[in-house]
Amino acid sequence: MAGTLNKVMLIGNLGDDVKMHYFEGGGCVGRFPIATSETYMSKQTNERITNTEWHNIVVRNKGAEICEKYLSKGDKVYIEGRLKTRKWTDDKGNDRYSTEIQCTDFTFLSTKKDSDTNAANAGSPSVSSPSGNEPTPNQSTTDDNDDLPF
Repeated sequence: MAGTLNKVMLIGNLGDDVKMHYFEGGGCVGRFPIATSETYMSKQTNERITNTEWHNIVVRNKGAEICEKYLSKGDKVYIEGRLKTRKWTDDKGNDRYSTEIQCTDFTFLSTKKDSDTNAANAGSPSVSSPSGNEPTPNQSTTDDNDDLPF
C-alpha cells in the first residue's frame, strides 16, 4: 500500500461557542472545542465510568462563518478533517504544542434551537400531523375489495 492517511471523524457536543478570527485579506478562522465521551461498566466496582475527550476544531473561511451562525455551546455536530500539530512559544519562552482537527467537512446533527423548539412542541398537541387511527387524504375509510380486478 502506497501513501499515508490523516483522517479524523468525530461526533460530539460543542463545549463553547465558535470563536472567530478575521484576517486583513478577507479570510477567517473559527475555533471551537467538542467533547466525545465513552461510557463503560467497571468490572471491579460495577459502576458506570464515563471518559470525556476534548478536541480543538479549526474551520476556515465560509465554513467558519456557517458554524458561527448556526452552532452554539451544547450542539451536536459531526466533524471530518485531519490532525495538525502547531508549535508555539509561550510567554516564558517555552515551546508549546497544540494538536487540532483541521475541519474539511461538517454536519449539524442537532442544535440547541432545534431541541428547544422540539421540547416546546412536545408539550402541545400537533394538529397538522395525522395519528395512526385517522385516515390520511389518500386513504379510503371504506372497504373497496369489490372493485379489485382479481
